[in-house]
Amino acid sequence: MNDKKVRTAVLVSGGGTNLQALIDAEKSNNLDGVEIVCVISSKQGVYALERAASAGIPSEVVDRKLFDSSEEFDRAILRVLEKYGVELVILAGFLRILGHEVLEKYPRRIINVHPSLIPSFCGDGFYGLKVHEAALKYGVKVTGATVFYVNEITDGGEIILQKAVDVVDGDTPETLQKRVMQQAEWIILPKATVIAAKEILKNKELSL
Repeated sequence: MNDKKVRTAVLVSGGGTNLQALIDAEKSNNLDGVEIVCVISSKQGVYALERAASAGIPSEVVDRKLFDSSEEFDRAILRVLEKYGVELVILAGFLRILGHEVLEKYPRRIINVHPSLIPSFCGDGFYGLKVHEAALKYGVKVTGATVFYVNEITDGGEIILQKAVDVVDGDTPETLQKRVMQQAEWIILPKATVIAAKEILKNKELSL
């Protein structure tokens, strides 16, 4: 085990484009102090699992449908995190809400990326294309992405990084989603991961 690196899990539910941004950053030595030790998916058969396999990262599927309650689902997630000795959790397109038990176990150790400039177009019901549909409907000229620490409030935790992206004439939710990913999410998620990891490493040193 490398004490100079923070053991990190990436939680996914779909294609894994943000996971790929993290994998690419790690390969390019741009994830200083971070080691991705596992990928956890809330669904079977998603492409993110193939991305993990291609990168040689172990993966596990914890399917919410197989559990009678959200509490049981949370405990299953915790078992996987404990199995891999995870210290930092990244939600990268993870479409499940983590409950109190997980948040309590990982205070300031869970980060999420959201495809808007919080506090705009965020909170319950705002995810995926719905965020970009709302931005276009409102007529904003600038949108972007935010990485933040996860707490009990949906999209309500402390902001780590934000990056703005222009909305252009003729944008559709799909074109805007792609531009926000390319120009913001894929850039700030690796950077925010390093910031969060450095804080964990600093606290570990202080506790020695």
